[in-house]
Amino acid sequence: MMNIAVAQSGGPTCAINASLVGVFREALKEKSIDAIFGSINGIEGMIENHLIDMKTMISSNGDMDLLRQTPSTVLGSCRYKLADWREDNKVYQQIVNTLVQREIGAFFYIGGNDSMDTVNKLSEYFAEKKLDIKVIGIPKTIDNDLCVTDHTPGFGSAAKYVAATLREITRDSTVYSIPSVTVVEIMGRHAGWLTASTAILHALGETAPHLVYVPEVKFSLEKFLKDVRRQMTKHKAVIIAVSEGIEVPEGVQSGVVDNFGHKYLSGIGKYLENVIRSEIGCKVRSIELNVMQRCSSHICSWTDITEAEAIGAAGVRCALSGETGMVMVFKRVCDMPYTVDIQHVDASEVANKEKFLPKGYINSAGNNITDHALDYFLPLIQGEPNLIMEMGVPKHFTLQESVLK
Repeated sequence: MMNIAVAQSGGPTCAINASLVGVFREALKEKSIDAIFGSINGIEGMIENHLIDMKTMISSNGDMDLLRQTPSTVLGSCRYKLADWREDNKVYQQIVNTLVQREIGAFFYIGGNDSMDTVNKLSEYFAEKKLDIKVIGIPKTIDNDLCVTDHTPGFGSAAKYVAATLREITRDSTVYSIPSVTVVEIMGRHAGWLTASTAILHALGETAPHLVYVPEVKFSLEKFLKDVRRQMTKHKAVIIAVSEGIEVPEGVQSGVVDNFGHKYLSGIGKYLENVIRSEIGCKVRSIELNVMQRCSSHICSWTDITEAEAIGAAGVRCALSGETGMVMVFKRVCDMPYTVDIQHVDASEVANKEKFLPKGYINSAGNNITDHALDYFLPLIQGEPNLIMEMGVPKHFTLQESVLK
């Protein structure tokens, strides 16, 4: 018999709790697993020995169904960067103390690029110290920028939200007779997957978004203004999707960074709004979708949620088969009918790496997305869950704040 622990890290998504349910539900099936611990605030909980017994937290299938539809990270999150254990292993010793004290034989970390760095470092350290503790990474990120995997849990729901929201913005923008431009700022630090997914609307017969700008293409303000003027000759209301991570002049964004050295990005939409107002002089507004795009579970993708649970469960089976230092990934078998396999790869192939939009997904002008990309995006947004409602709004699974402290 052994115990296991699971933690969540990085930015929230609609699907990260579904992966937690996948780990929990699969672990309940295994007679070799006794206690299932949840680490509060990611790896910080392992360092501080701040764990909770998930069997007391989740007591029924109804609890699991409710947790699966709940956005964000129910166990709390963190952005904690582990030092290289060869230079400073103090924190690693604290983690080992927690694992040994709790008799934990496997640790599952649900997160993005930086979380997979933690998986890689921990598995290396345990191997060096000859500790038989399995470490498995379970992917998540709305940015969809993890290498090797076809896509990441959380992305499909976020893509569904931004596409639906852009369609609604399009309807709103076309009611007046005067020309207008609307700039919609969408998350995406270095990779433009989420911004590009707005082109899903083209498959539905919409002309919007009329312009799409992603970090993979060098941004030129002069060319941008020419693009806008050209679209204004064709459309009364021009809709522009722009990634928060496109290159902008110094001072537009705050310059503040997190523990991994990533800049906090915001402000490109407002900046472009002011430029358009100054240079073109038309009616213009900017909309920053902000955190709504990652936690809007009321319009999540059922494909995304079911895959997130499945990949969490697969992570448990992977550890029980004897694997460690692995990250679970999706391998797409077919677009139509949409089929994926769940496999695993060494964490070193994923950690600290980024996957960018293929060149074939970006048009030759660098200002929109090709129809070729739609076969990739469309399967990921399909289906809607039958949500449990409470007085007219989706019900959420929550923990008492005292537990999280």
